[in-house]
Amino acid sequence: MKYALVTGASRGIGKAIALRLAQAGFPVILNYLSNHDAAQQVAEEIRQNGGTAELLPFDTSDGQAIEQALSSWEAAHPNDFIYVLVNNAGIRRDNVLFMMSEDEWKSVLDTSLNGFFYITRQLLKHMMPRKHGGRIINIASLSGVKGMAGQTNYSAAKAALIGATKALALEVAPRSVTVNAVAPGFIETDMTKDLPQDDLKKLVPCGRFGKPEEVAALVGFLASEEAAYITGEVININGGLHT
Repeated sequence: MKYALVTGASRGIGKAIALRLAQAGFPVILNYLSNHDAAQQVAEEIRQNGGTAELLPFDTSDGQAIEQALSSWEAAHPNDFIYVLVNNAGIRRDNVLFMMSEDEWKSVLDTSLNGFFYITRQLLKHMMPRKHGGRIINIASLSGVKGMAGQTNYSAAKAALIGATKALALEVAPRSVTVNAVAPGFIETDMTKDLPQDDLKKLVPCGRFGKPEEVAALVGFLASEEAAYITGEVININGGLHT
């Protein structure tokens, strides 16, 4: 059976993506770090709508924890495989660079960029030898496309993720594995609730923040068979904000 794994799936964009992929018929693996209750609520919502969901907690910045969690899942599902990987987990630790601590720098890159490396590398070992292909969808950011003041760490992580997306797409295309990035702009989530929304909305031609469900709809398409000829792309979803 083809599964979908969504990292950072307990809230916000990750939650919306998990719900969308379940709606598309994928059994969904919900990754989260510490918010078990929220992840459990997402799983229950999927099940109430007729879908299948299971929880897989691990720290996306911890390579050893990732290897153990994924290896355990694979051992428990000998006839199943992860066909869709959505690298969504990310954190913000905003600060101007000259005042940024080493922890603020490293924690952001470890979660978004190193997490992509550890998880994707392990799953590709199973995607590549098989003939079924796969879908890898990386959640980047407007910050990684154009840069944002006070987010040198976050912009660096997401820009690197975009570069990795393009390079990896070339490596795995012959095995029918597609790799794309989605770069949301200002989306209504917990991550953006502390931003000056009234001021930022004036910068967006659509005049509003986006909804997690709108990002999830794009991810759902990229995970589908209809998107089999799309790879190495970075798709902005930002209400027309100039990048």
